[in-house]
Amino acid sequence: EVQLLESGGGSVQAGGSLTLSCTTSGFTFDDADMGWFRQAPGKGREGVAAIYTDGGRTYYADSVKGRFAISQDNAENTVYLQMNSLRPEDTAMYYCAAATSPVIAALWPSEYNYWGQGTQVTVSS
Repeated sequence: EVQLLESGGGSVQAGGSLTLSCTTSGFTFDDADMGWFRQAPGKGREGVAAIYTDGGRTYYADSVKGRFAISQDNAENTVYLQMNSLRPEDTAMYYCAAATSPVIAALWPSEYNYWGQGTQVTVSS
């Protein structure tokens, strides 16, 4: 069974940092493109960051570029999202996603076929 399990969310003050982790199983992690998405109440799901298995190329939403960093540990089948300089507008449920077919648009949710349950990030001002 494919599983993606996010952890590391929580409540922080603006300017603080959090690191999210997504531990996966049930598919070949080394062959998958991985992404982080977020969804705030009343808003659509937004692509935050992605990392491709083909060369490890990374992609970021303009709103987080320079503040967030996606990385992966293939030995542990885990993808991370380091979030720095957090802002209240970063408050959302953050989801980890996997694409077992090659991704064309890295930050499009429809490109990903496996999803975790999400971890809440709340940034207070």
